[in-house]
Amino acid sequence: MDNEARAYLNYLLTLGLRREEAFGPMALDFIRETDFDAVGLLPEEQFSLIMATTQALAEEPKRYTLKLEMLNRARELVDKTTYNDPQLTRQIEQDIKKTTAELNIYNEAMRPAKTGAAEKQRLVVQSDAPEYFLDIAQKRASAYYQNKFGLGKEEKTAQHFGGGPRKFEPDNPKVHREHPGACGPFMNARSNAFHLMMPFDIKISKKPDDPLDGGLRAYYSKMGYSFPLGFEMGKICSYEGGEILDISLDDPNLLFLSVSRIKEKEFRASAYLGTPEVPVEYAYPRAVLERTGTLGPYVQMVSNFKIWFDSSQVSLLIQGAPDLYEYGLQGGSGLMVRSHAADKVPAYVENTSQPWQEGMSFNFVNIHLTLSPGTETAFVPFNTPLFTVYPILPVQNFKWMDVAEA
Repeated sequence: MDNEARAYLNYLLTLGLRREEAFGPMALDFIRETDFDAVGLLPEEQFSLIMATTQALAEEPKRYTLKLEMLNRARELVDKTTYNDPQLTRQIEQDIKKTTAELNIYNEAMRPAKTGAAEKQRLVVQSDAPEYFLDIAQKRASAYYQNKFGLGKEEKTAQHFGGGPRKFEPDNPKVHREHPGACGPFMNARSNAFHLMMPFDIKISKKPDDPLDGGLRAYYSKMGYSFPLGFEMGKICSYEGGEILDISLDDPNLLFLSVSRIKEKEFRASAYLGTPEVPVEYAYPRAVLERTGTLGPYVQMVSNFKIWFDSSQVSLLIQGAPDLYEYGLQGGSGLMVRSHAADKVPAYVENTSQPWQEGMSFNFVNIHLTLSPGTETAFVPFNTPLFTVYPILPVQNFKWMDVAEA
């Protein structure tokens, strides 16, 4: 007989009698991790703990699968106990039937009725590095959010309980349930979206100090106006004409963007193979840096990510990635509802040059980033989501209404 196991069992039952918030998670861990027969716990002791744990479960249908598991274990145990009470057995069996019925109702409600499958919308992408953007980046985004928000064993266990009396226990991890990863809509905004990122580090700052090794660009950037800058003999000048400009290095409207070499080992881009002057690991970052501009206070990283879509059936919401603020940045946002409206005539001719383009609109997803208020420097590691794309219904394809009109 394991005296330590029995002592812990008695401790748990005491917590249960007190209706302590930590009882449920601690009891469930003990039930799952302990071979009761091996440690010599009596059937009556096992039964008492399992029933107390069942009663502590949150009254939420999504907990009913676990509740059924506990009730079935209790039903198997009750005949081995000295209770031998037909009324108790009948009560457990009735609870099993009731919980099963309620779980079935819940499961049916969570499965919307199948209608005729709508034709899957095509989102056709043209880009410099399709393998990276369409495959590798999406895998990296999934891993990023799982590592950041995925629930550990203890956190998952705590989700099953709640609703009883509470006391202030901020340092007790057994009662910590309010994790972002436990919120379905929160995670769906990340795991069910398409993310744009870069295979190199990015630094945006108000000072030119300590730039990343792949190259540096400077801009005069404020609401309503921006201008590309360069350096000549230690002075700020026009990037295009070389004219020396009377701008102090501490001007609050200066913005500096630098990039690192490629750090994603699987990145490939056939158009950026490098030269004797520019090694291959710097070719793509420098190309992105050179074509990057500004739009008012935003750095506009031109990703060359072009999407073709049927604008009568789908619109594209683009915005800064959900957790971009943690890096000291804010992202622009926009809704693509038709073809890009500021292109040259050849781009519109291309719109009808291939059979698959018939009836399709196109637009570019450029990454717009600006420093958060009060932030002087922002650094974003490679393979961190920068921009997120959500396909949504066009406004003409849905209608808001009061329930009385439904």
